[in-house]
Amino acid sequence: MALYQSFSIDPISLAIYLGRTLSSGITVMAKYQGGCLCGAVRYSADAAPINERICHCRLCQKAIGAAFNARVLFRIDDVTIEGPLAMVNTSPDLKRGFCPSCGTTMFSRRDSAGIIGITTGSLDDPTFFRPQMHIFTASKQPWVVLDDGLPQHEGAPPPG
Repeated sequence: MALYQSFSIDPISLAIYLGRTLSSGITVMAKYQGGCLCGAVRYSADAAPINERICHCRLCQKAIGAAFNARVLFRIDDVTIEGPLAMVNTSPDLKRGFCPSCGTTMFSRRDSAGIIGITTGSLDDPTFFRPQMHIFTASKQPWVVLDDGLPQHEGAPPPG
């Protein structure tokens, strides 16, 4: 315990803030929270994400308005959303959620699978994002260089 006496914050609280694994092997999950640019929509997720990926497909590029969509995936029931939300179907089974006031895209939702992706740019603290892989790299922009050592899949990732 003497190791932590000089800190004004206890080690569990520090791990929660940083979203890190403690030396005891216990992983403390960060609370993912965020919202839109104007503040009308807020969300939070207290559960561990299902996965964290960077998608380079053309649908994500168009919907996000950027070269890729860095997103954190959760079960729908693990995410709480407050405020007005507009939805648009971008494919038969995928809806995108955005703020009707400022236009910030925050979600991609697949009801049939019970999952919702949160855009990392809308997180209050995007440093919580720990990408695991790049997907749909066949349609990545040619000026995007992927040299982060993460697995890369030209299309959808393998199951599991």
